[in-house]
Amino acid sequence: MMISHEDDALARALLTHSTELQPGESILIQLIGFNGIGLVRALVRGAREIGAHPFVKIEDPEVNRLMLELGDEAYWRWQTEADQLPLMKNMDAFIGIRGAENIYETSDAGKEANEAYLREFVQPVHFDERVNRTRWTVLRYPSAAFAMNAKMPTERFRRFYYDACLFDYGRLEEAMKPLEDRLRRTDEIRLKGEGTDISFSVKGQEWVPCFGKRNIPDGELFSAPVLESVNGVIRYAPSVYQGKPFEFVALEVKNGVVVGFDSSDNRSLEQILDTDEGARRFGEFSFGLNPVITAPMYDILFDEKIYGSNHLTLGNDYEIAPNGNKSNIHWDLVCIGADVFFDGVMVRQGRLFTDPGLAGLNPDALLAG
Repeated sequence: MMISHEDDALARALLTHSTELQPGESILIQLIGFNGIGLVRALVRGAREIGAHPFVKIEDPEVNRLMLELGDEAYWRWQTEADQLPLMKNMDAFIGIRGAENIYETSDAGKEANEAYLREFVQPVHFDERVNRTRWTVLRYPSAAFAMNAKMPTERFRRFYYDACLFDYGRLEEAMKPLEDRLRRTDEIRLKGEGTDISFSVKGQEWVPCFGKRNIPDGELFSAPVLESVNGVIRYAPSVYQGKPFEFVALEVKNGVVVGFDSSDNRSLEQILDTDEGARRFGEFSFGLNPVITAPMYDILFDEKIYGSNHLTLGNDYEIAPNGNKSNIHWDLVCIGADVFFDGVMVRQGRLFTDPGLAGLNPDALLAG
């Protein structure tokens, strides 16, 4: 049984740091695609060495595509009730590995098929149960296809992947504390950059620092804007959602609601925005802080952590940092390099913090020594 030393190190971090797995606990290990089987082996071995009970679910992306395209509300409701929700309710922890090679596999699924899947399966199994009731972590796994999206040679991407995933999160946790403290004393945040001039209140909102617990790679500090306070325009970097690529997305927002939009695929964007009432509102705002990740690669688990970025997320809020927005979508759209103002005072110019108290989050500080 061949397990690379990188996968062995990553499995240890996922089990001991991310999910904090304990003896006697149950953990569901889900692999979508067959790439990443070595990491699954390392996780199973590591879980048993801890004395925990691993449950393994390996899924074929093309079978998943067929189920999505052919499924309806009744189908997904029965999948949830007969299998997935009871299983998740018995889990203490969850690790989801996205090893599929083609990020556009589900791009042909229609609006009704996506809505049925989101409403009857994703919402009850993942948003309601897994996110709120387990210690969970999700991650992608490196491949030649993934390297191509990142515009890197395969071996260089592999080294980059493990550098980003195995970053010193203890160091990042300490560096985040001044920003978290400052944000808890902030009322209004404004982002201003190319195609972007948007402001909103975060007064009284909860802030959650992320340092290797829920997403790998990690490195963000998130909350949610006061629901009706968001006003202005914002332009986002390239993104993929529901298997559909967007080279850019631009939104116009009034009193918390998207009232105008433009993108490289307006038909698909309009369908997403029409999912439900909450799809045109924002459920999360975050700072991306991982100094290893520098550019978008059409994968949100990486792109939302790009240093010098922010994501202002359409759709569902998180129970841990709520603002009352409910939706069947949660689309982490990323804005890179906007100037950031707290209550009218600039704290970040472009991608670098200019406030001396926050400069410890800049890449030269986090990667030093």
